[in-house]
Amino acid sequence: MSLSSVKAFFADRAPDIAVIELAQSTATVELAAAGHSVEPAQICKTLALRLPDGVILIATRGDARLDNRKFRDRFGVKAKMLGLDEVEAETGHPVGGVCLFGLQRPLPVYCDVSLKAFDIVVPAAGAIHAAVRIAPDRMAALTGAAWIDVCSA
Repeated sequence: MSLSSVKAFFADRAPDIAVIELAQSTATVELAAAGHSVEPAQICKTLALRLPDGVILIATRGDARLDNRKFRDRFGVKAKMLGLDEVEAETGHPVGGVCLFGLQRPLPVYCDVSLKAFDIVVPAAGAIHAAVRIAPDRMAALTGAAWIDVCSA
């Protein structure tokens, strides 16, 4: 269902963007970078976090780390990642395939400004072997994501 929901998302909102499916797993930044022939930083990883009032998703560059101080300053709480068993239930996507597209229900989504260093980034597309190539600004526009600064390289 996850891969199909992402394909449906792009068919409806951006038919010019193709979902790329590889034979091998791209579930980690390193595997994705190798599979798509880009630098690890150009991989767009999506973090699923729990806030007191619900779950949010934050897309960051592949080599960035969540900066706890910046996160607390922005959201007023300590960052708390979802457990592996919670991710698919909350997003509709499996771990390694989590992305901002084709979510099973609307969630607040954010893009870290670290993504703006690239013309094109490669986020997962709902499965551990699927991704898309997309401009960061277009990704944010298509998903209604707000730009925030919560990471450090």
